[in-house]
Amino acid sequence: MATYITLLRYTQQGITTIKEAPKRIDAARKAYQALGAELKALYLVMGRYDFVALVEAPDDTTAAKAALALGSRGNVSSETLRAFSEDEFRNIVGGLP
Repeated sequence: MATYITLLRYTQQGITTIKEAPKRIDAARKAYQALGAELKALYLVMGRYDFVALVEAPDDTTAAKAALALGSRGNVSSETLRAFSEDEFRNIVGGLP
């Protein structure tokens, strides 16, 4: 499974209904599972973003579907980054000419 880091910010709708956020997180976790992905961890952060999510998905298409499904609910906007583990990094660098 590939690893993705998703940076999330609340929209006006999301922050206005902040008390519903725990239920939305549970729903997002189930939605990810239905797509074949997994929300491994979610962190509330301070600074430019409100949350950082660690997600595993079988491929970029699944990760994109999950991000679009989450965003379509209108509570957050997101930026998703493909993350490579140290082992993956070593394999990439080891294959350089």
